[in-house]
Amino acid sequence: MMTKIFTAATTAVVLALAVQAVPALAQQPIVIKFSHVVANNTPKGKGAERFKQLAEERTKGRVKVEVYPNSQLYKDKEELEALQLGAVQMLAPSLAKFGPLGVKEYEVFDLPYIFPNRAVLARITEGPIGQGLFKKLESKGIKGLAYWDNGMKVMTANKPLHKVDDFRGMKMRIQSSKVLDEQFRALKANPQVLAFSEVYQAMQTGVVDGSENTPSNIYTQKVYEVQSQLTVSDHGYIGYAVIVNKKFWDNLPADIRTQLESAMKDATRYANAIAQQENEDALAAIKASGKTKVYYLTDAEKAEWRKAMLPVHKSMESRVGKDLIQEIYKETATLGAK
Repeated sequence: MMTKIFTAATTAVVLALAVQAVPALAQQPIVIKFSHVVANNTPKGKGAERFKQLAEERTKGRVKVEVYPNSQLYKDKEELEALQLGAVQMLAPSLAKFGPLGVKEYEVFDLPYIFPNRAVLARITEGPIGQGLFKKLESKGIKGLAYWDNGMKVMTANKPLHKVDDFRGMKMRIQSSKVLDEQFRALKANPQVLAFSEVYQAMQTGVVDGSENTPSNIYTQKVYEVQSQLTVSDHGYIGYAVIVNKKFWDNLPADIRTQLESAMKDATRYANAIAQQENEDALAAIKASGKTKVYYLTDAEKAEWRKAMLPVHKSMESRVGKDLIQEIYKETATLGAK
């Protein structure tokens, strides 16, 4: 009899604890691992931190966003596969990363001198073209949420890069992009694909001679310490797509998705608003360091660069899409840009 009472009492205690545990389990937050390859104090890094803050506030703790900057989890070439496998839930890769994934149209963003100003760019990313490109990612298990700006690119090296002929024979680091490969070949340089996290050491040891990037990335990764020359050329654009694992996103409760979309909208507005200022501040800091000489192309020099690089638009039509390039030209004409 005592054994039966003890067993019944034990069972009652276990059941009571189990009942108490159900709400506790239900309250466990949904974790979003947000991985990226740049520093926290860049436009992307600050945008990720702002999204974390807003997402956690608006979901009242039902979502926890863990931000992993500076390739802490994955390098450039690894992160998209990690997202597709569900090892991370959110990324903000540069737009060039989607070409190797099979969505070659994204490499239109790499074409040199295709975006004359921010107004044309915004019409592309915020309009039907940008949304259409997001749709193309869904078959890869990826959901696009937003486009984030970084800014216009400059060139760095350990020799002056003023004229087209200055690039001849230079080993220039690029992201994995056929367009960027073609761009540097048009300048008679030798493009070298290299992960962003490996650039500093590669420059330090002479594996590459130079690269293109935005001032904020050059400054926060201390690239200016191993490159004595910087040319402000504004020849190309670096932007990012904030993306999530589609299966993960689709399985979220509808109200959580709505709150996260709201947080992303406001984080995007913030990230894009600060991008230009961040790059201006970074350029000023690079100048102040005294380690790198900053040079601005003259109108004649920029015209020479454009003349050398614009044929890349034509040669890449079959890859990124002639119609897509023409649509961007139309937006440029519509806004009266040059």
